[in-house]
Amino acid sequence: MRRLIVVLTGGTGGAKFVDGLRQVVPQEELTLIVNTGDDLDWWGLWVSPDLDSITYVLAGVLSKERGWGVTEETFHCLQTMRRMGQPTWFQVGDRDLAMHLTRTKLLAEGNTLTRATAEIAVRLGVKARILPMSDAHVETRILTPLGELSFEEYFVKRRFQDPVEAVLFAGAEEVDPSPEILRAIREANAVLLAPSNPVTSIGPILAVPGIREALRETKSIVAAISPIVGGAPITGPAGVLMESQGWPVSVGGVAQAYRDFLDVLVIDHHDAAVADELRRTGLQVHCTNTIMSSSEEKVALARAALDAASSASNWPAAESA
Repeated sequence: MRRLIVVLTGGTGGAKFVDGLRQVVPQEELTLIVNTGDDLDWWGLWVSPDLDSITYVLAGVLSKERGWGVTEETFHCLQTMRRMGQPTWFQVGDRDLAMHLTRTKLLAEGNTLTRATAEIAVRLGVKARILPMSDAHVETRILTPLGELSFEEYFVKRRFQDPVEAVLFAGAEEVDPSPEILRAIREANAVLLAPSNPVTSIGPILAVPGIREALRETKSIVAAISPIVGGAPITGPAGVLMESQGWPVSVGGVAQAYRDFLDVLVIDHHDAAVADELRRTGLQVHCTNTIMSSSEEKVALARAALDAASSASNWPAAESA
């Protein structure tokens, strides 16, 4: 019997987790709901960094060295654009450029972002279903002492060095999730929240009206993998961003971010001491290694997350894809 595993994902942690899942679960059983709050207009092209990373990892071409972009990449266009006096702080490779050109062309022809994403996935041989969180533009904005920055300006251009006063999801209140997203959450055997930044990778998805409600109402198990280990993020600015929301930088803070719909939290062995405290709130907690330093660790975490969801439900655990 084919299962339906829905994953909310974004960022490098989300791409690593999906890399593990694709080796455990047949792609046809996966539906990925992907953050698009990082999307930006770059050189006149529609760039979707998280959609690209998820598509590349499922196609087996994501650069393992950088964690973004395409393997065996060249940057001749970037070098020429620099000579032309164009901005180059957001590094787009030559093969990666083809993705952005194709997406922009498909959108200009009247396709929705969902449809354009599906077309690109087919062309790259991806069999999983990849759904952008909305077809409309929602932009993650970081409020700093310098003013508002787009997420990529904050994260890439300024290397997340600015103090964070607030995080906004501009336009979120005016958009709708696609019917495919709501249907997938409703019909899923399990919903997994990848070990992504809760504020700027998962937060924009949850800000789309209807998605958080769907997670509360679904009969499927909702499990999250914590991106926080031992009171600190594995990588990136998740700690500073969680503090900006008033959440502790801990596995408890992750549980707080998702408290209204979460059934199961997967945490690292380093945080096992607080597991019983979390369980007293009614949350099921599973301890495992959540640091994905190798392909084997990615696969092991994917299996552990699926087993945790399975043990809280009555659907079969994973077998190798």
